Amino acid sequence: MINSTANDSPLTPLRFLQRSAEVYPAKDAIVYGKRRYTYADFADTAQRFARAMKARIQPGDRVVVLAPNVPEMLIAHFAVPLAGGVLVALNSRLAKAEIDYILNHSEATLLFVDAELVATVGNSFDAAPSLTGVVEIADAEFGLESSGLDVGQESFASFVAAGASGEPLPWTVDDERTVITINYTSGTTGKPKGVMYTHRGAYLNSFGEIFHNQFTSDSVYLWTLPMFHCNGWCTPWAVTGAGATHLALRAVRADAIWSAIDDLGTTNLCGAPTVCSTIADAPQAHVLDRPIRITTAGAPPSPTIIEQLGRLGVTVVHVYGLTEVYGPFTICEYQREWADLPPDERARKLSRQGVGMLQAESARVVDDTMGDVPADGRTIGEIVLRGNNVMAGYFKDDAATEEAFRGGWFHSGDLGVMHPDSYIELKDRAKDIIISGGENISTIEVENAVLSHPAVAEAAVIGMPSAKWGERPRAFVVARPGADLTATEVLDHVRALIARYKVPDEVIFVEVLPRTATGKIRKNELRSAAASNG
Repeated sequence: MINSTANDSPLTPLRFLQRSAEVYPAKDAIVYGKRRYTYADFADTAQRFARAMKARIQPGDRVVVLAPNVPEMLIAHFAVPLAGGVLVALNSRLAKAEIDYILNHSEATLLFVDAELVATVGNSFDAAPSLTGVVEIADAEFGLESSGLDVGQESFASFVAAGASGEPLPWTVDDERTVITINYTSGTTGKPKGVMYTHRGAYLNSFGEIFHNQFTSDSVYLWTLPMFHCNGWCTPWAVTGAGATHLALRAVRADAIWSAIDDLGTTNLCGAPTVCSTIADAPQAHVLDRPIRITTAGAPPSPTIIEQLGRLGVTVVHVYGLTEVYGPFTICEYQREWADLPPDERARKLSRQGVGMLQAESARVVDDTMGDVPADGRTIGEIVLRGNNVMAGYFKDDAATEEAFRGGWFHSGDLGVMHPDSYIELKDRAKDIIISGGENISTIEVENAVLSHPAVAEAAVIGMPSAKWGERPRAFVVARPGADLTATEVLDHVRALIARYKVPDEVIFVEVLPRTATGKIRKNELRSAAASNG
Protein backbone atom coordinates (compact mmCIF):
# COMPACT_ATOMS: atom_id res chain seq x y z
CA MET A 1 0.00 0.00 0.00
CA ILE A 2 1.32 3.46 -0.93
CA ASN A 3 1.09 6.22 1.65
CA SER A 4 0.27 9.49 -0.02
CA THR A 5 -1.03 12.94 0.81
CA ALA A 6 -3.76 12.17 -1.72
CA ASN A 7 -5.34 9.62 0.61
CA ASP A 8 -4.13 10.61 4.08
CA SER A 9 -5.00 14.04 5.46
CA PRO A 10 -4.38 14.69 9.18
CA LEU A 11 -7.68 15.31 10.98
CA THR A 12 -8.33 18.73 12.52
CA PRO A 13 -11.50 20.70 13.37
CA LEU A 14 -9.89 23.73 11.73
CA ARG A 15 -11.24 22.25 8.50
CA PHE A 16 -14.80 22.92 9.71
CA LEU A 17 -14.45 26.71 9.62
CA GLN A 18 -12.63 26.59 6.30
CA ARG A 19 -15.47 24.58 4.77
CA SER A 20 -18.35 26.60 6.23
CA ALA A 21 -16.73 29.86 5.08
CA GLU A 22 -16.55 28.40 1.57
CA VAL A 23 -20.08 26.93 1.55
CA TYR A 24 -22.00 29.52 3.64
CA PRO A 25 -19.98 32.77 3.33
CA ALA A 26 -22.95 35.12 3.78
CA LYS A 27 -24.79 33.08 6.42
CA ASP A 28 -24.97 34.25 10.05
CA ALA A 29 -22.30 32.32 11.93
CA ILE A 30 -22.25 34.22 15.24
CA VAL A 31 -24.97 36.43 16.72
CA TYR A 32 -24.29 38.40 19.91
CA GLY A 33 -26.65 41.28 20.56
CA LYS A 34 -26.08 43.78 17.77
CA ARG A 35 -22.88 42.05 16.68
CA ARG A 36 -23.12 39.75 13.66
CA TYR A 37 -20.46 37.64 12.00
CA THR A 38 -21.11 35.86 8.73
CA TYR A 39 -19.07 32.73 8.12
CA ALA A 40 -16.80 34.79 5.88
CA ASP A 41 -16.33 37.28 8.74
CA PHE A 42 -15.76 34.44 11.22
CA ALA A 43 -12.98 32.92 9.12
CA ASP A 44 -11.40 36.29 8.33
CA THR A 45 -11.33 37.32 12.01
CA ALA A 46 -9.86 33.95 12.99
CA GLN A 47 -7.16 34.40 10.33
CA ARG A 48 -6.25 37.92 11.48
CA PHE A 49 -6.30 36.82 15.14
CA ALA A 50 -4.09 33.84 14.30
CA ARG A 51 -1.58 35.79 12.20
CA ALA A 52 -1.11 38.31 15.01
CA MET A 53 -0.70 35.47 17.50
CA LYS A 54 1.70 33.49 15.34
CA ALA A 55 4.11 36.41 15.45
CA ARG A 56 4.10 36.28 19.24
CA ILE A 57 4.28 32.56 20.07
CA GLN A 58 6.24 29.44 19.27
CA PRO A 59 4.53 26.24 18.03
CA GLY A 60 2.93 24.43 20.96
CA ASP A 61 2.87 27.48 23.26
CA ARG A 62 -0.10 27.62 25.59
CA VAL A 63 -2.50 30.54 25.09
CA VAL A 64 -4.96 31.19 27.91
CA VAL A 65 -8.37 32.74 27.27
CA LEU A 66 -10.39 33.84 30.31
CA ALA A 67 -13.80 35.02 29.16
CA PRO A 68 -17.50 34.13 29.22
CA ASN A 69 -19.34 32.93 26.12
CA VAL A 70 -18.54 35.95 23.97
CA PRO A 71 -17.57 35.77 20.27
CA GLU A 72 -13.87 36.16 21.05
CA MET A 73 -13.87 32.93 23.08
CA LEU A 74 -15.53 31.09 20.20
CA ILE A 75 -13.15 32.52 17.60
CA ALA A 76 -10.17 31.60 19.80
CA HIS A 77 -11.11 27.91 19.45
CA PHE A 78 -10.01 28.24 15.83
CA ALA A 79 -7.48 31.07 15.92
CA VAL A 80 -5.21 29.64 18.62
CA PRO A 81 -4.64 26.24 16.94
CA LEU A 82 -4.51 27.96 13.55
CA ALA A 83 -1.52 29.92 14.89
CA GLY A 84 0.09 26.70 16.11
CA GLY A 85 -0.75 27.31 19.76
CA VAL A 86 -2.58 25.27 22.37
CA LEU A 87 -5.77 26.82 23.73
CA VAL A 88 -6.34 26.87 27.48
CA ALA A 89 -9.92 28.08 28.05
CA LEU A 90 -10.23 29.04 31.71
CA ASN A 91 -13.26 28.95 33.97
CA SER A 92 -14.38 32.57 34.33
CA ARG A 93 -15.46 31.89 37.93
CA LEU A 94 -12.01 31.00 39.25
CA ALA A 95 -10.30 32.98 42.01
CA LYS A 96 -7.00 34.75 41.39
CA ALA A 97 -4.94 32.10 43.19
CA GLU A 98 -6.42 29.40 40.94
CA ILE A 99 -5.83 31.45 37.80
CA ASP A 100 -2.24 32.12 38.82
CA TYR A 101 -1.62 28.43 39.44
CA ILE A 102 -2.88 27.46 35.97
CA LEU A 103 -0.97 30.25 34.26
CA ASN A 104 2.19 28.95 35.92
CA HIS A 105 1.50 25.25 35.42
CA SER A 106 0.61 25.68 31.75
CA GLU A 107 3.60 27.99 31.21
CA ALA A 108 1.28 30.26 29.24
CA THR A 109 2.78 32.75 26.79
CA LEU A 110 -0.29 34.91 26.15
CA LEU A 111 -3.35 35.67 28.26
CA PHE A 112 -6.59 37.04 26.77
CA VAL A 113 -8.94 38.27 29.50
CA ASP A 114 -12.43 39.74 29.43
CA ALA A 115 -12.62 43.34 30.67
CA GLU A 116 -14.95 42.36 33.52
CA LEU A 117 -12.40 39.83 34.80
CA VAL A 118 -9.29 42.03 34.69
CA ALA A 119 -9.84 43.09 38.30
CA THR A 120 -9.85 39.43 39.39
CA VAL A 121 -6.70 38.61 37.44
CA GLY A 122 -4.68 41.67 38.48
CA ASN A 123 -1.07 41.77 37.34
CA SER A 124 -0.45 38.35 35.86
CA PHE A 125 3.11 39.18 34.81
CA ASP A 126 4.13 38.92 38.46
CA ALA A 127 2.34 35.59 38.88
CA ALA A 128 3.47 33.90 35.65
CA PRO A 129 7.04 34.56 34.44
CA SER A 130 6.33 32.79 31.14
CA LEU A 131 3.79 35.45 30.07
CA THR A 132 4.88 37.81 27.32
CA GLY A 133 1.56 39.58 26.84
CA VAL A 134 -1.87 40.20 28.37
CA VAL A 135 -4.70 41.26 26.07
CA GLU A 136 -7.99 42.75 27.28
CA ILE A 137 -11.23 41.80 25.50
CA ALA A 138 -13.75 44.64 25.51
CA ASP A 139 -17.49 43.94 25.37
CA ALA A 140 -19.52 46.91 24.22
CA GLU A 141 -22.70 44.79 24.28
CA PHE A 142 -22.20 44.41 28.02
CA GLY A 143 -21.19 48.05 28.47
CA LEU A 144 -17.53 47.20 28.97
CA GLU A 145 -15.43 49.23 26.55
CA SER A 146 -12.51 48.61 28.92
CA SER A 147 -11.78 47.60 32.49
CA GLY A 148 -10.38 51.02 33.32
CA LEU A 149 -7.46 49.28 35.00
CA ASP A 150 -3.84 49.40 33.95
CA VAL A 151 -2.07 46.11 34.58
CA GLY A 152 0.10 46.11 31.50
CA GLN A 153 -2.52 44.84 29.07
CA GLU A 154 -3.11 45.75 25.45
CA SER A 155 -6.48 45.85 23.70
CA PHE A 156 -7.88 42.95 21.70
CA ALA A 157 -8.71 45.27 18.80
CA SER A 158 -5.13 46.50 18.49
CA PHE A 159 -3.79 42.97 18.89
CA VAL A 160 -5.90 41.59 16.05
CA ALA A 161 -5.16 44.62 13.87
CA ALA A 162 -1.52 43.53 13.82
CA GLY A 163 -2.61 40.48 11.81
CA ALA A 164 -4.54 42.42 9.17
CA SER A 165 -2.04 41.70 6.42
CA GLY A 166 -0.17 38.63 5.35
CA GLU A 167 -0.81 35.34 3.60
CA PRO A 168 -3.69 33.18 4.89
CA LEU A 169 -2.58 30.50 7.30
CA PRO A 170 -3.35 26.92 6.21
CA TRP A 171 -6.33 25.25 7.90
CA THR A 172 -4.23 22.12 8.36
CA VAL A 173 -1.86 20.44 10.80
CA ASP A 174 1.09 18.18 10.13
CA ASP A 175 0.27 15.79 12.98
CA GLU A 176 -3.34 15.11 13.99
CA ARG A 177 -2.18 13.93 17.41
CA THR A 178 -0.78 17.37 18.21
CA VAL A 179 -2.43 18.85 21.30
CA ILE A 180 -5.13 21.38 20.37
CA THR A 181 -6.36 22.33 23.86
CA ILE A 182 -5.68 21.77 27.54
CA ASN A 183 -8.64 21.77 29.90
CA TYR A 184 -7.97 22.09 33.61
CA THR A 185 -10.14 20.04 35.91
CA SER A 186 -10.15 19.52 39.65
CA GLY A 187 -9.23 16.03 40.84
CA THR A 188 -8.92 14.19 44.11
CA THR A 189 -5.57 15.83 44.80
CA GLY A 190 -7.24 19.21 44.90
CA LYS A 191 -4.81 20.69 42.36
CA PRO A 192 -6.19 21.18 38.84
CA LYS A 193 -4.89 18.76 36.21
CA GLY A 194 -4.37 19.76 32.60
CA VAL A 195 -6.32 17.40 30.33
CA MET A 196 -4.83 17.30 26.82
CA TYR A 197 -7.09 17.06 23.75
CA THR A 198 -5.70 16.35 20.28
CA HIS A 199 -6.77 17.65 16.87
CA ARG A 200 -7.81 14.09 15.97
CA GLY A 201 -9.90 13.61 19.09
CA ALA A 202 -11.60 17.00 18.76
CA TYR A 203 -12.39 16.33 15.09
CA LEU A 204 -13.93 12.91 15.75
CA ASN A 205 -15.82 14.04 18.85
CA SER A 206 -17.28 16.92 16.85
CA PHE A 207 -18.83 14.47 14.40
CA GLY A 208 -20.45 12.64 17.30
CA GLU A 209 -21.88 15.94 18.57
CA ILE A 210 -23.19 16.84 15.10
CA PHE A 211 -24.92 13.47 14.76
CA HIS A 212 -26.41 13.13 18.24
CA ASN A 213 -27.48 16.78 18.53
CA GLN A 214 -28.92 16.53 15.01
CA PHE A 215 -27.12 19.69 13.89
CA THR A 216 -27.73 20.91 10.34
CA SER A 217 -27.07 24.21 8.58
CA ASP A 218 -30.56 25.26 9.76
CA SER A 219 -29.71 24.73 13.43
CA VAL A 220 -29.46 27.69 15.81
CA TYR A 221 -27.33 26.82 18.84
CA LEU A 222 -27.68 28.83 22.08
CA TRP A 223 -24.51 28.97 24.20
CA THR A 224 -25.79 28.14 27.68
CA LEU A 225 -22.95 25.65 28.18
CA PRO A 226 -19.65 27.37 29.11
CA MET A 227 -17.07 27.15 26.34
CA PHE A 228 -14.42 26.76 29.04
CA HIS A 229 -16.00 23.46 30.11
CA CYS A 230 -14.46 20.66 28.01
CA ASN A 231 -14.27 23.22 25.19
CA GLY A 232 -18.04 23.42 25.31
CA TRP A 233 -18.22 19.64 24.74
CA CYS A 234 -16.50 20.30 21.38
CA THR A 235 -19.57 22.16 20.08
CA PRO A 236 -17.60 25.29 19.01
CA TRP A 237 -16.22 23.02 16.31
CA ALA A 238 -19.34 20.88 15.83
CA VAL A 239 -21.80 23.76 15.31
CA THR A 240 -19.33 25.40 12.93
CA GLY A 241 -18.85 22.13 11.05
CA ALA A 242 -22.60 21.90 10.48
CA GLY A 243 -22.69 25.48 9.18
CA ALA A 244 -25.19 26.32 11.92
CA THR A 245 -25.60 29.63 13.78
CA HIS A 246 -23.99 30.28 17.17
CA LEU A 247 -25.98 32.47 19.58
CA ALA A 248 -23.39 33.79 22.05
CA LEU A 249 -24.72 34.37 25.56
CA ARG A 250 -22.67 36.15 28.20
CA ALA A 251 -24.70 34.99 31.19
CA VAL A 252 -27.27 32.23 31.69
CA ARG A 253 -30.49 33.99 32.66
CA ALA A 254 -34.03 32.73 32.22
CA ASP A 255 -35.22 35.87 30.40
CA ALA A 256 -32.26 35.84 28.00
CA ILE A 257 -32.73 32.14 27.23
CA TRP A 258 -36.44 32.45 26.53
CA SER A 259 -35.83 35.58 24.45
CA ALA A 260 -33.35 33.59 22.33
CA ILE A 261 -35.87 30.77 22.02
CA ASP A 262 -38.80 33.00 21.05
CA ASP A 263 -37.05 35.73 19.04
CA LEU A 264 -33.88 34.17 17.61
CA GLY A 265 -35.10 30.72 16.64
CA THR A 266 -33.04 28.58 19.03
CA THR A 267 -33.19 24.90 18.09
CA ASN A 268 -30.47 23.42 20.34
CA LEU A 269 -28.68 24.10 23.59
CA CYS A 270 -26.62 22.19 26.13
CA GLY A 271 -26.09 22.48 29.85
CA ALA A 272 -26.22 21.00 33.30
CA PRO A 273 -29.57 20.01 34.84
CA THR A 274 -29.65 23.40 36.56
CA VAL A 275 -30.01 24.98 33.10
CA CYS A 276 -32.96 22.68 32.47
CA SER A 277 -34.53 23.84 35.73
CA THR A 278 -33.89 27.49 34.87
CA ILE A 279 -35.78 27.04 31.60
CA ALA A 280 -38.65 24.97 33.00
CA ASP A 281 -39.22 27.14 36.09
CA ALA A 282 -38.93 30.51 34.37
CA PRO A 283 -41.91 32.91 34.42
CA GLN A 284 -41.53 33.08 30.63
CA ALA A 285 -41.92 29.29 30.19
CA HIS A 286 -44.61 28.22 27.76
CA VAL A 287 -45.49 25.40 25.41
CA LEU A 288 -43.40 25.64 22.24
CA ASP A 289 -44.74 25.72 18.71
CA ARG A 290 -41.60 24.02 17.33
CA PRO A 291 -39.20 21.43 18.72
CA ILE A 292 -36.13 22.28 20.80
CA ARG A 293 -33.46 19.81 21.82
CA ILE A 294 -31.58 20.18 25.13
CA THR A 295 -28.55 17.98 25.76
CA THR A 296 -27.78 17.73 29.46
CA ALA A 297 -25.02 16.23 31.59
CA GLY A 298 -22.95 16.95 34.70
CA ALA A 299 -25.39 15.16 36.99
CA PRO A 300 -28.30 12.84 36.27
CA PRO A 301 -31.34 14.95 35.36
CA SER A 302 -34.27 14.18 37.58
CA PRO A 303 -37.19 12.35 35.96
CA THR A 304 -39.35 15.23 37.18
CA ILE A 305 -37.52 17.88 35.17
CA ILE A 306 -37.44 15.65 32.08
CA GLU A 307 -41.19 15.21 32.31
CA GLN A 308 -41.71 18.93 32.99
CA LEU A 309 -39.74 19.99 29.92
CA GLY A 310 -41.44 17.33 27.84
CA ARG A 311 -44.78 18.98 28.55
CA LEU A 312 -43.36 22.22 27.10
CA GLY A 313 -42.32 20.42 23.93
CA VAL A 314 -38.62 20.20 24.79
CA THR A 315 -36.72 16.99 24.05
CA VAL A 316 -34.12 16.26 26.73
CA VAL A 317 -31.12 14.18 25.68
CA HIS A 318 -29.03 12.84 28.54
CA VAL A 319 -25.30 12.28 28.00
CA TYR A 320 -22.46 11.30 30.31
CA GLY A 321 -18.76 11.94 30.27
CA LEU A 322 -15.87 13.72 31.90
CA THR A 323 -13.32 16.36 31.00
CA GLU A 324 -10.88 13.50 30.33
CA VAL A 325 -13.08 12.18 27.50
CA TYR A 326 -13.80 15.44 25.64
CA GLY A 327 -17.09 15.88 27.49
CA PRO A 328 -19.97 13.54 26.49
CA PHE A 329 -19.01 9.91 25.84
CA THR A 330 -22.28 8.01 26.33
CA ILE A 331 -25.84 8.97 25.47
CA CYS A 332 -29.21 7.72 26.63
CA GLU A 333 -30.34 6.73 23.16
CA TYR A 334 -34.13 6.90 22.91
CA GLN A 335 -36.01 3.71 22.06
CA ARG A 336 -39.36 3.89 20.27
CA GLU A 337 -41.01 1.40 22.63
CA TRP A 338 -40.44 3.79 25.54
CA ALA A 339 -43.21 5.97 24.11
CA ASP A 340 -45.75 3.41 25.40
CA LEU A 341 -44.45 3.59 28.99
CA PRO A 342 -46.06 5.69 31.72
CA PRO A 343 -44.42 9.16 31.76
CA ASP A 344 -42.61 8.62 35.08
CA GLU A 345 -41.17 5.27 33.99
CA ARG A 346 -40.11 6.69 30.61
CA ALA A 347 -38.41 9.61 32.37
CA ARG A 348 -36.51 7.17 34.62
CA LYS A 349 -35.14 5.38 31.58
CA LEU A 350 -34.15 8.72 30.02
CA SER A 351 -32.23 9.68 33.16
CA ARG A 352 -29.77 6.81 32.68
CA GLN A 353 -26.31 7.47 31.26
CA GLY A 354 -26.87 5.12 28.32
CA VAL A 355 -24.60 3.68 25.66
CA GLY A 356 -21.46 4.77 23.81
CA MET A 357 -21.93 7.65 21.38
CA LEU A 358 -21.28 7.14 17.67
CA GLN A 359 -17.64 8.28 17.91
CA ALA A 360 -16.97 6.35 21.12
CA GLU A 361 -16.46 2.73 22.09
CA SER A 362 -18.85 0.94 24.43
CA ALA A 363 -18.50 1.76 28.10
CA ARG A 364 -17.81 -1.02 30.59
CA VAL A 365 -18.67 -1.44 34.26
CA VAL A 366 -15.95 -3.49 35.96
CA ASP A 367 -14.97 -4.95 39.29
CA ASP A 368 -11.59 -4.63 41.02
CA THR A 369 -10.05 -7.26 38.71
CA MET A 370 -11.23 -5.44 35.54
CA GLY A 371 -13.87 -8.09 34.96
CA ASP A 372 -17.28 -6.99 33.72
CA VAL A 373 -19.97 -6.96 36.39
CA PRO A 374 -23.24 -8.79 35.62
CA ALA A 375 -25.62 -6.78 33.45
CA ASP A 376 -28.35 -7.00 36.05
CA GLY A 377 -28.91 -3.32 36.85
CA ARG A 378 -27.88 -4.00 40.47
CA THR A 379 -24.21 -4.99 40.70
CA ILE A 380 -22.08 -1.89 41.17
CA GLY A 381 -18.67 -1.44 39.56
CA GLU A 382 -16.47 1.30 38.14
CA ILE A 383 -17.23 2.83 34.75
CA VAL A 384 -14.20 2.57 32.43
CA LEU A 385 -13.88 4.03 28.95
CA ARG A 386 -11.63 3.68 25.91
CA GLY A 387 -11.43 5.08 22.40
CA ASN A 388 -10.47 8.01 20.19
CA ASN A 389 -12.11 10.47 22.56
CA VAL A 390 -10.08 9.69 25.64
CA MET A 391 -7.53 12.37 26.54
CA ALA A 392 -3.91 12.15 25.41
CA GLY A 393 -2.98 12.43 29.09
CA TYR A 394 -2.48 14.95 31.88
CA PHE A 395 -0.12 17.79 31.03
CA LYS A 396 3.21 17.42 32.86
CA ASP A 397 1.84 14.60 35.05
CA ASP A 398 2.93 11.17 33.82
CA ALA A 399 2.17 9.48 37.15
CA ALA A 400 -1.47 10.60 37.17
CA THR A 401 -1.82 9.64 33.49
CA GLU A 402 -0.47 6.15 34.12
CA GLU A 403 -2.81 5.68 37.08
CA ALA A 404 -5.83 6.84 35.07
CA PHE A 405 -5.00 4.45 32.20
CA ARG A 406 -4.24 1.33 34.24
CA GLY A 407 -5.34 -1.87 32.55
CA GLY A 408 -5.58 -0.16 29.16
CA TRP A 409 -8.80 1.70 30.00
CA PHE A 410 -9.54 5.16 31.36
CA HIS A 411 -10.82 4.85 34.92
CA SER A 412 -13.62 7.34 35.45
CA GLY A 413 -13.77 6.96 39.21
CA ASP A 414 -17.56 6.79 38.84
CA LEU A 415 -19.54 3.87 40.17
CA GLY A 416 -22.48 2.50 38.23
CA VAL A 417 -24.41 -0.53 37.05
CA MET A 418 -24.94 -2.19 33.68
CA HIS A 419 -28.54 -2.85 32.74
CA PRO A 420 -29.65 -5.88 30.68
CA ASP A 421 -30.23 -3.58 27.67
CA SER A 422 -26.52 -2.52 27.80
CA TYR A 423 -27.35 0.94 29.18
CA ILE A 424 -25.16 2.10 32.06
CA GLU A 425 -26.50 4.02 35.04
CA LEU A 426 -24.39 6.11 37.40
CA LYS A 427 -24.91 5.28 41.06
CA ASP A 428 -22.22 7.08 43.05
CA ARG A 429 -18.92 8.91 42.88
CA ALA A 430 -15.82 6.97 43.74
CA LYS A 431 -13.94 10.24 43.94
CA ASP A 432 -14.95 12.84 46.47
CA ILE A 433 -16.06 15.24 43.78
CA ILE A 434 -19.12 17.42 44.25
CA ILE A 435 -21.02 18.22 41.04
CA SER A 436 -22.72 21.56 41.50
CA GLY A 437 -24.50 23.11 38.55
CA GLY A 438 -22.42 20.98 36.21
CA GLU A 439 -19.15 22.18 37.77
CA ASN A 440 -16.78 19.80 39.52
CA ILE A 441 -15.74 20.81 43.03
CA SER A 442 -12.90 18.92 44.70
CA THR A 443 -13.68 18.40 48.38
CA ILE A 444 -9.97 18.24 49.11
CA GLU A 445 -9.43 21.63 47.48
CA VAL A 446 -12.20 23.16 49.60
CA GLU A 447 -10.92 21.42 52.72
CA ASN A 448 -7.44 22.81 52.13
CA ALA A 449 -8.89 26.31 51.86
CA VAL A 450 -10.79 25.87 55.13
CA LEU A 451 -7.77 24.36 56.87
CA SER A 452 -5.62 27.33 55.92
CA HIS A 453 -7.54 29.43 58.47
CA PRO A 454 -5.29 29.65 61.54
CA ALA A 455 -8.15 28.87 63.93
CA VAL A 456 -9.21 25.66 62.14
CA ALA A 457 -7.79 22.38 63.42
CA GLU A 458 -9.63 19.90 61.19
CA ALA A 459 -12.09 20.06 58.33
CA ALA A 460 -14.14 17.78 56.12
CA VAL A 461 -16.33 18.74 53.17
CA ILE A 462 -19.15 16.70 51.70
CA GLY A 463 -21.76 17.24 49.02
CA MET A 464 -25.36 17.66 50.04
CA PRO A 465 -28.38 17.43 47.71
CA SER A 466 -29.61 20.71 46.27
CA ALA A 467 -32.85 21.10 44.34
CA LYS A 468 -31.34 23.87 42.20
CA TRP A 469 -27.68 22.88 41.79
CA GLY A 470 -27.73 19.10 42.19
CA GLU A 471 -25.21 19.24 45.02
CA ARG A 472 -23.68 21.93 47.21
CA PRO A 473 -20.68 21.68 49.58
CA ARG A 474 -21.10 21.61 53.34
CA ALA A 475 -18.10 21.93 55.66
CA PHE A 476 -17.60 20.30 59.04
CA VAL A 477 -15.01 22.12 61.14
CA VAL A 478 -13.14 21.38 64.36
CA ALA A 479 -11.85 24.65 65.79
CA ARG A 480 -8.52 24.94 67.58
CA PRO A 481 -8.74 24.89 71.37
CA GLY A 482 -9.62 28.29 72.74
CA ALA A 483 -10.44 29.74 69.33
CA ASP A 484 -13.50 31.97 69.05
CA LEU A 485 -14.39 31.11 65.46
CA THR A 486 -17.61 31.77 63.57
CA ALA A 487 -18.96 30.32 60.35
CA THR A 488 -18.90 33.78 58.75
CA GLU A 489 -15.18 34.11 59.46
CA VAL A 490 -14.48 30.72 57.88
CA LEU A 491 -16.51 31.48 54.77
CA ASP A 492 -14.99 34.94 54.31
CA HIS A 493 -11.54 33.36 54.53
CA VAL A 494 -12.39 30.67 51.96
CA ARG A 495 -13.92 33.16 49.50
CA ALA A 496 -10.56 34.87 49.17
CA LEU A 497 -8.89 31.62 48.12
CA ILE A 498 -11.23 29.74 45.79
CA ALA A 499 -14.02 30.45 43.32
CA ARG A 500 -17.30 31.46 44.92
CA TYR A 501 -19.20 28.47 43.51
CA LYS A 502 -16.84 26.20 45.48
CA VAL A 503 -17.47 27.97 48.81
CA PRO A 504 -19.60 25.84 51.18
CA ASP A 505 -23.18 26.88 51.76
CA GLU A 506 -22.84 26.01 55.43
CA VAL A 507 -20.21 25.47 58.12
CA ILE A 508 -21.02 23.11 60.97
CA PHE A 509 -18.77 23.08 64.03
CA VAL A 510 -18.17 19.69 65.64
CA GLU A 511 -16.03 18.48 68.54
CA VAL A 512 -14.50 15.62 66.57
CA LEU A 513 -14.65 14.17 63.05
CA PRO A 514 -15.50 10.46 62.70
CA ARG A 515 -12.47 8.48 61.52
CA THR A 516 -11.49 4.95 60.62
CA ALA A 517 -8.80 3.03 62.50
CA THR A 518 -6.27 4.28 59.95
CA GLY A 519 -7.29 7.91 60.49
CA LYS A 520 -9.39 8.40 57.35
CA ILE A 521 -12.45 10.60 57.84
CA ARG A 522 -15.70 8.67 57.52
CA LYS A 523 -17.55 10.95 55.14
CA ASN A 524 -20.35 8.43 54.79
CA GLU A 525 -21.17 9.02 58.47
CA LEU A 526 -21.13 12.78 57.96
CA ARG A 527 -23.52 12.41 55.04
CA SER A 528 -25.84 10.16 57.00
CA ALA A 529 -25.85 12.50 59.99
CA ALA A 530 -26.39 15.55 57.80
CA ALA A 531 -29.27 13.84 55.95
CA SER A 532 -30.90 12.90 59.25
CA ASN A 533 -30.62 16.45 60.59
CA GLY A 534 -31.83 18.03 57.35
